[in-house]
Amino acid sequence: MPLPFLTADRAFDASAEDVALPFDDHDSWRRPYRPGPWRVAAAAGVLLLASFVLLAAMIIGLTGTPSGTTACLLVAGVLITAALRLLRVGAWVSRHGVRRVGFFWTTTVPWSATASVRTVQQPVKWLGLPRTVQGQALIVTRQNGETLAPLVSDHNADFLGREEAFERATDAIEAWADEYRLG
Repeated sequence: MPLPFLTADRAFDASAEDVALPFDDHDSWRRPYRPGPWRVAAAAGVLLLASFVLLAAMIIGLTGTPSGTTACLLVAGVLITAALRLLRVGAWVSRHGVRRVGFFWTTTVPWSATASVRTVQQPVKWLGLPRTVQGQALIVTRQNGETLAPLVSDHNADFLGREEAFERATDAIEAWADEYRLG
């Protein structure tokens, strides 16, 4: 009996050693790793806060104050949108290039415009906060020599305390770059 949840990252008959790239559809944008526990916990906390705000909107609505209800619904909508955006933050790859999705902006670089994609030792932000620590980061260098902000680091919300997952993710992104950079 096949268990579909065990084959989510690869084709049914393929073993982990047979497939260098984890996805069959290379045209759609994919994150080559799962969101980390810190990112999921933060999003869950924001959604919990949104549920309390929605409960407050219901209570305020039953008392008959439409302006308060509207304000609470708007705050809850902003919180839900923020939680969903927080879950999308990270590095995404496709046949077309590499995409760094931030909370407020997204940067896309075609593979043909990249000179290198490599892991380097450097100071990195701890959980995206201003505090920096020594760690590893995946860096994309463009053809013109410009270096982008790190795609992922071993101290961000996806990989803090998960060194093995960081290595797998950076290897996968570097494999995408090696396959598609030269055409």
